[in-house]
Amino acid sequence: MRKESRLTSQDRDRESGILVLRRRRAKLADRAATTGGAGWTLIELMVVVTIILILLTMAIPNYTMAVRRAREAVLRDDLHTMRHEIDEYTVDKQEPPQALQDLVDGGYMSSVPKDPMTGSSDTWQVDIEEVPVSPDQTQSGIVNVHSGSTATSIEGTHYNTW
Repeated sequence: MRKESRLTSQDRDRESGILVLRRRRAKLADRAATTGGAGWTLIELMVVVTIILILLTMAIPNYTMAVRRAREAVLRDDLHTMRHEIDEYTVDKQEPPQALQDLVDGGYMSSVPKDPMTGSSDTWQVDIEEVPVSPDQTQSGIVNVHSGSTATSIEGTHYNTW
């Protein structure tokens, strides 16, 4: 018995360390038993991914429609602005512009805007007609501008007829 009572401090530390490890393992085992495991099952992951995909299929069409409406609004505004500037140029210079670049060179616009449907500033379609500049004189030049896109709008009309 004397040998048992003569445990060194190292032996006591070793035994207390083993007890601490046993307690930690028991706590972890209890926690794993109460939470049902440490990870997600394949079924749970599949359900989450399916829900996300369903939400995306509802959101993407709304997003694309919003982008299309925004482009159409920009097109309407650009057409209105360019038509107004063509009229102003014709009244001020007593002659219609021969190209859209004339509006920029004359200071009526800072630059020819990009057609939001084609993404280019070179695709605008212009109507050239004879314009009366005085009671007895007419001159040929730009009187109207349209988009260069042949795509169909939300309303069902072609953009190049706007």
